[in-house]
Amino acid sequence: MHASQLITVLGTRLNDLAVRIEAQGHPVVKQSRFDHLLFSSRGNRLGDYLSESRATLAHLTSAVEQGRTERVAWLAQRLTDQMLALSRELATQNLRQAAPAAPEDIYARLAEHQDYERRLLAMIRDHDSLLAAADDLSRARQLQQEIAALEGRLQRCRQALTRLEYQIERRERGE
Repeated sequence: MHASQLITVLGTRLNDLAVRIEAQGHPVVKQSRFDHLLFSSRGNRLGDYLSESRATLAHLTSAVEQGRTERVAWLAQRLTDQMLALSRELATQNLRQAAPAAPEDIYARLAEHQDYERRLLAMIRDHDSLLAAADDLSRARQLQQEIAALEGRLQRCRQALTRLEYQIERRERGE
């Protein structure tokens, strides 16, 4: 696909996404649901992240005009990933709003997060071993970015575990 066609297609899809976000009234998110490597925004509305995606499209257009093919490929992938993440978030917004307010079993959530922690640690170990065996510089960089993202997820998981353990402690003390 030619670069100008790529920009046209991505621009059209971004506009469609903007219409869907607008239709839902720019839903508020309680906390950032996106990886910090994907979005640098830390807003609490999907419109904030949509604005960053529009900026990525502008950077992509500029890179095409300058003939920077490596930058074009990277920005196109980033924009695609951003739009995919926003689409998933929109889909889950509907589920969150429709979910009944059933009481949560805090012990089940604790076990679930402990399982997440175990799987994230395993994924980090796997990526570390792949990184040690990587002979291509671009693959090594990609693995380093993935490891950094996994470590960020692990940190957030551990913070959630700490909060859950604190809630259990308070509940058991009768507070």
